[in-house]
Amino acid sequence: MKNYSYTPQGVCSRKITFALDEAGKLHDVKFTGGCPGNLLAIGKLVEGADAKSIAALLRGNDCAGRGTSCADQLAIAVEAALQADA
Repeated sequence: MKNYSYTPQGVCSRKITFALDEAGKLHDVKFTGGCPGNLLAIGKLVEGADAKSIAALLRGNDCAGRGTSCADQLAIAVEAALQADA
């Protein structure tokens, strides 16, 4: 399993950490800062899920007209990690 850290842009969250296993599944998604209840829920919902599918599902979600959201930033982080491992 490989661990990743990402600094999100344009959202309240200050850091996103997660791990990808050899099969491309997401694990241990954690947000620093942001809306705790919602972000804990995202981490639970995506645990063990296919990273590519989660990135596609969350990509483009908007928070209050910011053009992005913590979920969108997670998608960007996961896509970057998948690209780096390709």
